[in-house]
Amino acid sequence: MKNKIEDVRNHLFATLEGLLDADEPMDIARAKAVADVAQVIINSAKVESDYLKVINATGGTGFIPAVRELEDTFRKGRIDATGI
Repeated sequence: MKNKIEDVRNHLFATLEGLLDADEPMDIARAKAVADVAQVIINSAKVESDYLKVINATGGTGFIPAVRELEDTFRKGRIDATGI
């Protein structure tokens, strides 16, 4: 695990795919545990984001990418505006 916001998103989509797998569906309790942990991580990211706004920072936190990193990613066409 790399511990970036993108990794959380990937784990959540993998969990969703596991739940939808008709042949070997993921256990509901396990999926709920993944979702619960992800929610805690997302809540902490919100606090980080609020902190960055308060201090008027453009740098990232290690978990949340810096503005310039996002701009570079957009320019290189690796993600669109909905896929941050």
